[in-house]
Amino acid sequence: MTKVLTPTAEHEVAARDGLWMSPADAAMITGWSLKPEGMCRAELCVPLPASAVGANEVDVQAFWQKLGGPVVVSEARDVWALGAPAGERNAALEGLQAPEFTLPDVDGTPRSLSELGGKKVFLATWASW
Repeated sequence: MTKVLTPTAEHEVAARDGLWMSPADAAMITGWSLKPEGMCRAELCVPLPASAVGANEVDVQAFWQKLGGPVVVSEARDVWALGAPAGERNAALEGLQAPEFTLPDVDGTPRSLSELGGKKVFLATWASW
């Protein structure tokens, strides 16, 4: 069994030679279904090259990379991580607001994020761990 991590879940599937798996497992992991025109979600379809589709199997790694999503694999090739494509990450970030917090500025004066409403704010963070 192969473990596949996505931005929203963790799955155990039967996969071979990387991420070749059944169309049912591919749909469960990605939310996209294999159809003759490619991998589809609702009305949107992504054509796949013939090299990424086999007899009752699909290469999820090739599909995910075609979407522009990052793919990372463990050294033992038993755990795979499929990151959200850049377009999805950007869409999720649009319109989000940071939570209210108060921190000291470089002079030690406490500053609240709400005080800066309507202004652009650059916040740099760092941690030693």
